[in-house]
Formats: sequence, structure tokens, C-alpha cells
Amino acid sequence: MTPTTGWPVPIGEAARRAGVSARMVRHYESLGLLPPVGRTDSGYRQYTEADVHALRFVGRARTLGFSMEEIRELLGLWQDKSRASGNVKRIAQAHIDDLGERIAAMQAMQRTLQTLVSCCQGNDRPNCPILDDLAAAPQSPGALPKTSLRR
Repeated sequence: MTPTTGWPVPIGEAARRAGVSARMVRHYESLGLLPPVGRTDSGYRQYTEADVHALRFVGRARTLGFSMEEIRELLGLWQDKSRASGNVKRIAQAHIDDLGERIAAMQAMQRTLQTLVSCCQGNDRPNCPILDDLAAAPQSPGALPKTSLRR
């Protein structure tokens, strides 16, 4: 067995060093985010320092919410030393824009729920504007039906 300080390392150690689970390592491999890794004679995967570094990169990109396709693109740019940083910035900016839209939608949902909760008496009576709103015809996210504001 490979010592834990040397290279290459088995999947569990690679996952630990990269801060991801072994399951995620296999998932990233299945998506082609990592090149095929070497194997021992008995078929166990062996990861190099470069593989672990790439796993850290993917894990960090995931924590920032990048999609797998964006990560694939960013990983390719990271590995291409002749890349144009403008391509990286374009991907990051598009992600920021997407996050802004998602945050705005979630804030609208929060405002809707806050309004509905404030309209609900929260007593022993069965009238409930929250349930009325949920049962109402579909609307755009965050929109309040006029009937849901009744007490």
C-alpha cells in the first residue's frame, strides 16, 4: 500500500486530501472532469498530486455554485497556460448574473411568504391565507393574489 505522504494515493486518500468524498471523485471521473487515472495490478485507482489538485479545483468551483459544464470549461482554461483570462471572466460574470437572478427570485418568494404569514391570524379558526394562496391558480413566482391578503 502507498504511504499516506507519498504519491500516488488510493481514492480514499485522494478524496481526503482534496476535501471531497470518494463518491464525488468517482462522479467527477464519470463526467470526464478528470482524465483516467492509473490503477494498481489489482485494479485500485491511484491518484497523482496533479489529480488531487484538479479535484480541489472542481470541489472549490462546486462550492461557488458553478455548473458541471461551467466547471468543465473552467478546468480546461485552468489547464491551458495560453488561455485568455477574458474567457474565464466571461464565465464567472455569467455565473454572477445567474446568481443575481436566482437571489432576486428567492427574495421575491421570501417577501410573498412574509406577507402571507403576516396576514394569517394563526389562531384556532380554519381560515388561512397561506393555504388559500397555495391552492390558488398558478402565478408568476413571488406574485401575491389579491384574495390571499384577506384575513
